[in-house]
Amino acid sequence: MSEIDVLSFGETMAMFVAEQSGDLADVGQFHKRIAGADSNVAIGLSRLGFNVAWLSRVGADSLGRFVVDTLENEGLDCSNVAVDAAHPTGFQLKSRADDGSDPVVEYFRRGSAASHLSPQSIAPPLLTARHLHATGIPPALSPTARQMSFELMTRMREAGRSVSFDPNLRPSLWASEQQMIGEINRLAALAHWVLPGLSEGRLLTGFEDPADIAAFYLDQGVEAVAIKLGPHGAYYRTQLHQGFVPGFAVQTVVDTVGAGDGFAVGMISALLENHCFAEAVQRGNWIGSRAVQSRGDMEGLPTRLEMTVELEAVIVGNPITEDF
Repeated sequence: MSEIDVLSFGETMAMFVAEQSGDLADVGQFHKRIAGADSNVAIGLSRLGFNVAWLSRVGADSLGRFVVDTLENEGLDCSNVAVDAAHPTGFQLKSRADDGSDPVVEYFRRGSAASHLSPQSIAPPLLTARHLHATGIPPALSPTARQMSFELMTRMREAGRSVSFDPNLRPSLWASEQQMIGEINRLAALAHWVLPGLSEGRLLTGFEDPADIAAFYLDQGVEAVAIKLGPHGAYYRTQLHQGFVPGFAVQTVVDTVGAGDGFAVGMISALLENHCFAEAVQRGNWIGSRAVQSRGDMEGLPTRLEMTVELEAVIVGNPITEDF
């Protein structure tokens, strides 16, 4: 395996997107794509030129082959994606929302191949990656996947690698809200950069104000926190600085799913390129705004050339406010 810039892990599902709006029960035609917050970020970073390794499991079925083929076509190294003959590839149905609202998503992932990820899935060469991106989804899939999440984040941080964490809460996958909050906050404390949405941060910390939410994680040893505020932009705080970066205007919202993953792509890519945290948030806001203008979870994520040309053209109108 060549040098790894980013290691990402989790579950990529097949996704069947409705071709018509309305109740999923009434839809007769669907378009097959892939879905998964963790792999969305991996794809976004690959499109920006990073060497990304993907750690996962799929079933020995046609959906698993479709998932791996799609990820490899996006440039991901899938040599650590195991094929599980005993458990199926997860999939989901997604409604079409033409009014800019959140689509309805129905998941079929219980007992999937990816839920059987475990610490034994970790190949030692993966730990040489420069950066690890983790979310709160794999630890919600199963106890063994949760153990793997803790193992990866702990070992990467101990090795001096940078670690980012997006809570990406999935309450329906946890036994209780209390368990979810406790485990997610334990994982967040292992990261350098924590990237919650405002509603997630409020639930996880019990605080309402973004500054207090950020302080909660900084007090646990996190280096920096960026809190997503939807179309308004994002608030960020480090041990030395804090500020607000406004969102980018969007004429038409096509699909809101994947906006947070786009934000993570912008943040991680900029920080790995040694941009300051405020500039990273600005890039995150822009990629997130681009993501909502395309139908599909990752279709709107830009290439390096697209980002270079388009971001420079709009960045002047979005000043960064320090000491918010």
